[in-house]
Amino acid sequence: MNVMFKDNLVQLRKLKSLTQEDIAEIAGVSRQAVAKWESGETVPDLEKCRLLANALGVSLDDLANHDRSEDMGFGIPPRGKHIFGVVTVGDKGQIVIPAKARKIFDISAGDSLVILGDETQGMAIMKAENFLYLAEMIRKNSSKQ
Repeated sequence: MNVMFKDNLVQLRKLKSLTQEDIAEIAGVSRQAVAKWESGETVPDLEKCRLLANALGVSLDDLANHDRSEDMGFGIPPRGKHIFGVVTVGDKGQIVIPAKARKIFDISAGDSLVILGDETQGMAIMKAENFLYLAEMIRKNSSKQ
């Protein structure tokens, strides 16, 4: 049985303040079926997993496979959100972007990145081409007004 699934389901259910009955209603099963999922005795079919992931606001992959040890002990992030880990700033201010982040955001050696900052919100990194496209769209929209 998938140990991560049962642990993730329990964690997300409790985080969302849902009961086993609530989960059963979402998936169209009995509370006893949910209890079996949470104990690891059985696993729901793919369609029920998809319904659960959508209702809990996480990806199907994270519901089934998320491993807390890979994200510094935090729980499953909401769909589309990521914790890539901790990086160390080098002497000249350089950082290494984690491989998973580079893959998800299609960042390759030689790509140009823009660093944005807000003293109250923090910093953000974007591919330069995406930033320039966004800036051009804003410029066009503001010139129409």
